[in-house]
Amino acid sequence: MSFVTYEQAGHIVTLTLNAPQKRNAIGSREDCDAVVDACRRIERDDTVRCVILTGADPAFCAGGDLKGMRDRTGMMAGPDMRQNYRRGIQNIPLALYELNVPTIAAINGAAIGAGLDLACMCDMRVASERAIFAESFVRVGIVPGDGGAWLLPRVVGNSVAAEMSFTGDPLTPEQAKAVGLVSQVVPHEGLMDAARALAARVAKNPPGVLRMTKRLLREGQSASLATLLEMSAAFQAIAHETEDHREAVSAMLEKREPNFTGR
Repeated sequence: MSFVTYEQAGHIVTLTLNAPQKRNAIGSREDCDAVVDACRRIERDDTVRCVILTGADPAFCAGGDLKGMRDRTGMMAGPDMRQNYRRGIQNIPLALYELNVPTIAAINGAAIGAGLDLACMCDMRVASERAIFAESFVRVGIVPGDGGAWLLPRVVGNSVAAEMSFTGDPLTPEQAKAVGLVSQVVPHEGLMDAARALAARVAKNPPGVLRMTKRLLREGQSASLATLLEMSAAFQAIAHETEDHREAVSAMLEKREPNFTGR
């Protein structure tokens, strides 16, 4: 059974971490490869306009496999731990964070350590009232090896990220919303409905423009204003020549729903 299940409904793909017996902890190279392979499948499919990432109850992702850390099995096996990280879990942010289509983390339970960082790799985060969040690496005597020190400050700011990272203390869903870690907290039973509703609001827009907008948001986190303006001008020139742009303008003037084709 794959660590990740892949379901597509229309323009929306749902990826589910499917190892509930270990609370969807990431414990092997195969687990990492399953996430990366799903992202590559999405990149090859131009019909995808939005992705939802969630976990099989009761957890979103409990982080790393503590038993594997203790017993030095799975990703923790072998003498070259640095290479294990490079060839394993570090491939996930390179694939998921850089995915061209918008992504939503539907956080149904514990998002701990690497699980929290996994949620931060997504563009948007919606939480169940049963969720709990912790950047807990320090509690088990290790550092964020999956890019969390880069990801978390960009989501919640430096001060909150430092407090979470240095203490390992958990946040409730309400606290997570207060610091901007999630945008919505909903009843557990309504989590996927809320995530799908948000995904539908995203997916109704022109797919090419969605991808370019995401790229601008990503580049804007590190590029200078002048560089981003130049990139925006280039992307805008492309957008103005698309059929979807003409359809959007016509639909707005004619007061009807647009029909976007990706051309």
